[in-house]
Amino acid sequence: MSSEKKKILIVVKTYPTPSTRYREIVCTAGVDEDGNWIRLYPIDYRDRDYCQWYRKYQWIEVEVQKHTQDPRPESYRPIGDIKIITSKPIPTTNNWAERKRYVLKKRNVKTMCWLNGQQQKTISLALIKPKEILNFSWEETSNEWTPKQKQAMEQMHLFDKNRPEKLLERIPYKFFYHFYCQETNCRGHKMMIEDWEVCELFRKMRDKYGEKKALEKVKEKFLCKICSPERDTYFIVGTVLKYGKWIIIGTFWPPKT
Repeated sequence: MSSEKKKILIVVKTYPTPSTRYREIVCTAGVDEDGNWIRLYPIDYRDRDYCQWYRKYQWIEVEVQKHTQDPRPESYRPIGDIKIITSKPIPTTNNWAERKRYVLKKRNVKTMCWLNGQQQKTISLALIKPKEILNFSWEETSNEWTPKQKQAMEQMHLFDKNRPEKLLERIPYKFFYHFYCQETNCRGHKMMIEDWEVCELFRKMRDKYGEKKALEKVKEKFLCKICSPERDTYFIVGTVLKYGKWIIIGTFWPPKT
């Protein structure tokens, strides 16, 4: 299969997931210079050399192939090394002007109700504009990986010289946004958010304040700050390949101007 080189502005990184096939994977999404959404999957992020550890809003260049087993039109498999083009992420100066130049370039904003009626072989990455954000919540879940996931991570630590220093921690909570989309007759949505930032913020706040206060700190940022009336908030949504279900994989929240 032929490959091509793509220049991508990273906008989304999901929290890593253990994989029996790829050991540990991160779903990454971004836009090209024309504002088209692209998903890089799978990426063994923590297993790569540190020089390939890209951050959100950095430009990267990578050789890619279209997936043969992933029907989602935006999905590409990265081949070889990832080259980070910009040493620092695009700043938020001038009301996020440079970030908006690419993320909002096509102004191709969807409604969640419309997306729920589509097949993921037609569209599987999109930007939505919530009409009203009602709440941010969490549900407790297991803090243990499945036996297969544990085995995959332990094998990586035994045999890989580039392995991460620590086994990946499973976050014992699922986080959700509750909102109405722009559809006229929207009955409301409750969607899980799998942004790496929400999980890392929980871990950081838990280590500093304890678990109960950590959850409140996460809500404070993701509801009171990211979704404040002063922000022009968008959700970046994508489908889970196995189930075709939509989840929130990132937020885009420039100041209102």
